[in-house]
Amino acid sequence: MKRFTLSLALSGLIISPLSLADEKLDGKLATYRNTMKELGGGLLTELSAALKEGGPNKAIEVCHTKAPQAGAKVADKTGFKVGRTSLKPRNPQNAPDAWEEGVLKKFEERKAAGENPQNLEYHEVIEKDGQRQVRYMKAVPTVELCVACHGTDIAPDIQAKLKELYPEDKATGFQVGELRGAFTLTETLPAKPKE
Repeated sequence: MKRFTLSLALSGLIISPLSLADEKLDGKLATYRNTMKELGGGLLTELSAALKEGGPNKAIEVCHTKAPQAGAKVADKTGFKVGRTSLKPRNPQNAPDAWEEGVLKKFEERKAAGENPQNLEYHEVIEKDGQRQVRYMKAVPTVELCVACHGTDIAPDIQAKLKELYPEDKATGFQVGELRGAFTLTETLPAKPKE
């Protein structure tokens, strides 16, 4: 049941009302969504196996070692920069950049306005350092499986493991249904031809 719940949280990808038609990227949106599903699915598989093998402490170790490897594997396969971020990151290396922070705050506003957090996504084309990029984010809501390590009532042995691996951890205090963070993707686009 827990695996099914997390699967739903990671796979609820619905088309947002944004348009990239002027960039001729409409067809790529499905690719971005599938990339996020692959990243989320890979993490889910690793976490589920770790939970069965050794409970939450084993899952924390998997997050610490396997999540970066899963992201690197997806990035190598797709050529996209992918990762996870949050307004309350567990690992400071996953802290949001300014664009991601703005999107995460908008996700919070959209959730507060009644949108289903499983459906929250956003994408746009930006220019950064002279290069055009597609930026895409998909919200990750907190599900029951998350609260053992990210909730408000974390067991002492789990707290000790978190402190050991993540001394700067901010990713606790979440309740089911709240936004835990988001998957994030960046694709650098070719330069526009000069007219």
